[in-house]
Amino acid sequence: MVKQVAVCFNVIDGDTFDTERNVRIRLARVKASPIETTEGQIAKRLLESLILNKAITYEVVATDVYGRSVAEVWVNSNNINDIMISHGYK
Repeated sequence: MVKQVAVCFNVIDGDTFDTERNVRIRLARVKASPIETTEGQIAKRLLESLILNKAITYEVVATDVYGRSVAEVWVNSNNINDIMISHGYK
């Protein structure tokens, strides 16, 4: 797959966000708690701290049943998926 560059402008929850290119991305391999839970809010804040208003590089690996791009995501050389997984979101 081809890597693309975009800016994250909105974090939906701990594993989904929107880019300024009108692409909704779900982090591959990451499963955060529902946003309605305290753990889900913590996951969202972590993801915001990692990508909100930052240039990201992403590689789409699939499309989910909701039409979201499922992707591996990097900020600089840091794999955001791996960081979220290291915090227990798997």
